[in-house]
Amino acid sequence: MASGTKRKRSSSPPSAAEDRPGSSGSSSQEMGVIKRKNIVKGNEGGLKYICDVCSADITSTVRIRCAHPACSEYDLCVPCFSKGESSRDHDPKSHPFSVIEQHSIPIYTRDWGADEELLLLEGLEVYGLGSWSDVADHVGGFRTKEEVCDHYTRTYIESSQFPLPENADPKDLSLIEEIPREEFQARKKRRIEDRKDAAKSAAPATPKQKPTASVPACHEVQGYMPGRLEFETEFCNEAEEAVQHMMFDPGDGVNPRTGELEPEMELKMLVMNIYNARLTARADRKKIIFEHELLQYRRNNIVDKRRTKEERDLHNKAKPFARMMNHQDFEAFTTNLEYEHNLRQAIGQLQDWRQMRIGDLKSGEKYEHDKQIRAQRPAATGVFDRISGVRMPKTNPPVEIPPATTALTAPELPERLKSNPHPQKVSSLAHAPSSTLHPSVAALTPTKGPLTNGNNNISATPPSQSKPKYSVPPLGGTTPLKLANENTTDLHLLTKEEADLCSALRLMPKPYLVIKEGLIKEAMRSGGSLKRKSAKEVCKIDPSKSTRIFDFFVHSGWIQKV
Repeated sequence: MASGTKRKRSSSPPSAAEDRPGSSGSSSQEMGVIKRKNIVKGNEGGLKYICDVCSADITSTVRIRCAHPACSEYDLCVPCFSKGESSRDHDPKSHPFSVIEQHSIPIYTRDWGADEELLLLEGLEVYGLGSWSDVADHVGGFRTKEEVCDHYTRTYIESSQFPLPENADPKDLSLIEEIPREEFQARKKRRIEDRKDAAKSAAPATPKQKPTASVPACHEVQGYMPGRLEFETEFCNEAEEAVQHMMFDPGDGVNPRTGELEPEMELKMLVMNIYNARLTARADRKKIIFEHELLQYRRNNIVDKRRTKEERDLHNKAKPFARMMNHQDFEAFTTNLEYEHNLRQAIGQLQDWRQMRIGDLKSGEKYEHDKQIRAQRPAATGVFDRISGVRMPKTNPPVEIPPATTALTAPELPERLKSNPHPQKVSSLAHAPSSTLHPSVAALTPTKGPLTNGNNNISATPPSQSKPKYSVPPLGGTTPLKLANENTTDLHLLTKEEADLCSALRLMPKPYLVIKEGLIKEAMRSGGSLKRKSAKEVCKIDPSKSTRIFDFFVHSGWIQKV
């Protein structure tokens, strides 16, 4: 627990392999957790060691390390050790100690000392292979990440004695004899001073234009995380939920007697196959996005705005083919489609000029110009263009003749038009009081009523000309069905005659409306006429009931009997 109360010192790696065989990286990775060490970046010795009594800097000199288990990472300077000073749980009378010197001598290469080699290996153990920036800060001495990476690759990876360096033999003292300790330390001090002066005189680094954090807000496409090459919401985003609690133990799922997989293991393998298929589909979609540069949203949007509306629609319709092509082939494909579209338009324009007896391109250009001018000209207010400036008197609108479908859905409309040849006169008299009108005119005056079967109940015909009421022939051996709003839904959608028909035939309103819709649609296909046999096939009910429904529709004028 003493290491947790360390004042200003970072975690101190040993300077010699015999002082701490396991390296401090093992204690930093207990329980699989990697703990980052606080490092003074850019100093001359990487990690900084401080005396636990007087707080003096003992990084570049000899220090005394307590070897008792009660004192973890306890260092003293030589003056405090000679005076017998102590703090915390340290007892200088009984605790063993070790003298640690600076191993600033070359052992593997000419420009790297033993102390830097130890810091390099410890930094790789703490931060992991590939985190060269953190490892360079751990080594110190103004070493750059490129320099650290290159030294590790050449000395350890490319060595003929991999994983050991070339000069790993303890008896090999060739470099130590070639470069004495004093000369090597002088070179190291001169290198550090030169790089320190270069760092002071260097221009300030330009700030980054875009943040490098892997968050959705750091990209022009919302939800995309560039640092992880992932999206906030992936394809089949819940695919991992099926396998997040799945466990596989060695030898699990195999029956020891038969050697076959157990049903539970087969189910697990099936779920894993489904999960892998979803991951494959997710990877395929990402491949399409990266291949066709769809993440360049602003650039693609600018290019899309330069296209015409027809070219834009053509490009959008061709997008499904991008899954089967690479980006270069798809661009060539869409370019050729646009070229074909432009050729077809040009051919159609030339055919139009031929019909207008235009023989040369200059006349065709003049024709197109005049055509645009005519299209922009406002519509004439009169009958002829020559007298368009003269205001013409407002004419009465012609009587609108309903189409055939309207005649089928509203059969009373033609009868009102036939019996009332002057609809405007009737509409103008509708607001006059009936007491001031002649009896013959009052009979033609429309009276307001509720909407029934899609038509306004306007009695525009004299009472003597109204159609006789249709009487439904009763069915033998049946009693009429009593229909009321309390016990029958959709009754308000029927007329009184239709309600009487449903009561006599013992039909509910909803089935009757379905039959009615089917009969009218079938009659519209054959021009408004229908055979009795065809009506029975459409109704699909008792023939006696379908016959009465057919006769009712013929009497109402909705269909014509063949």
